[in-house]
Parts: sequence; C-alpha cells; structure tokens
Amino acid sequence: MSVREPVEVPGWDSHAEIVDEAFIDRAPRRPEVRDGLEWECRLLPLIAPLLPLAVPVPYEVPADADGPWRVRHRTVRGSAATPSALTRSDGLVVGDFLRSLHDVDLGALGLEPRVDSGLSATLTRMESEVVPLLPAAVREQGVGLIAEARCATPSSLAHGDLGPAHLLVDAGRISGVIDWTDSCLRDPAIDLAWVLNGTPETFRRGVREAYRPSDDDGRRALIWHRLGPWHEVLHGVDRGDPGFVESGLAGAVGRLTGSDDRSAS
Repeated sequence: MSVREPVEVPGWDSHAEIVDEAFIDRAPRRPEVRDGLEWECRLLPLIAPLLPLAVPVPYEVPADADGPWRVRHRTVRGSAATPSALTRSDGLVVGDFLRSLHDVDLGALGLEPRVDSGLSATLTRMESEVVPLLPAAVREQGVGLIAEARCATPSSLAHGDLGPAHLLVDAGRISGVIDWTDSCLRDPAIDLAWVLNGTPETFRRGVREAYRPSDDDGRRALIWHRLGPWHEVLHGVDRGDPGFVESGLAGAVGRLTGSDDRSAS
C-alpha cells in the first residue's frame, strides 16, 4: 500500500493526496470533473515541452486497492505564490509562459480541442442566482458585467483558473503552474484576469512587457477578474455553505465598486 497524506489546500473539484512523497493523486469530487482530468492526461504531455515553466504530466490510474479511478503525476516543485512578493522578474516569466500557452496550436499537435461548453450556463446562473443577492445599488452594474462577458471573444488554449494557488514558487523563483482541469479553448484574457488586476504593479509591468496585451485584452481581463468572486458565490450555493456565499458577495461588490483591497495581498 502507498503512503498517502492530504495536500495542504484541498481543491473544489478534485480530492488530492500526496503519494509516497513523490506523486500527486487527484480523484474527481463530482462525476462531471472526470472529463477535465481525462483532458489533462491528453493535453499536458503534449504541451509540457512547449512551455517555459513546469506543468504536471498526469496519467490515469484505474481503481485499485489504494482507491477509486484517479490521475497521477509527479509533484511539481514549489508552493503557492504570495501575490505581494511577486516582482517584475516574476511578471516577465509569467508573461512569457502565458504567451507560449496562448500560441499553442492544438490542431498541429493532433489533439481535438476541448471547448468551454459550460460558460453560457454559468453566466445564466450568475444572472439568475447571484445578481438578486447583490445590494440594490450595484445590481445594474452586475447585469451589465454579465452582458459584457457574453459578448463574442477571441479563443485560444487557456489555463482557465490561474491564481496564486496554482502558480508555484520555489527558492524565490516561479517554478510551475498546476491544476489544469479548467483548461480549454476559451477567451485567453481569463488567464490575464488575476495577473493584471490582482497583483502588485511591478509584477504587472513585467507581464505586460513579456505578453504585450492589447487594450482589448486588458478590458476583457478586467471583466473576468470582476466575475471571479461570483464563482465563489455559486460554489457556496451548490454546497449550501453561507460562508462561501458571503465571501463571494463581498468580493463581487468590492470589484464592482473598485473598493476591493485584496488585489495585492
């Protein structure tokens, strides 16, 4: 039997464990999450050599005496980034990484693309379930934000959930990017949401220098950044957890009004 221990921060979608101090096992918490894990097993072995930062290279493990069906990969060195400690040099690294990722041609790799088929349904839920919970003074802004997110956007391979928990730092340097379950063909500006709006300005300068985002990239990144806490609200609703709902609403209001002071913390 393998020696297993829980990871430091449990994920929303997968149950993760450290195995024999060398591997990470991830099993889906819900049936629909399996598709994302299977996609990681197809995608990451192909794109890992094309990227300037380490990423997991997972493979499927059938159900056995150690547990149910899961995916396994060698640990990627590093721990979650501390946003306030990120520097211009870090921004250059992340900007270069994102440019490389968004330029990947899945067709040239012989990989059938995975598309963001759930976005429309998610935005509909946000409009019907989150907007009514917002203070009356910002509900109209919330409706407008949803409308902006529904507009047609560019599409390329994107990580889809890039934040400090998934950006790893080892010995003071950016070392890798983990948790690719949400990756698919989608608006690449979603990967710029946090890095251009939730980090210190010195880090953002580095990202801009390396990535060269257009004004429209920046506009769309801000839309996705403002919608970030709305996902926390829906997660709380689905789990019946008022703590997530309250925290998500506070973040949603803060980002709509510009009063959110957590951006570089």
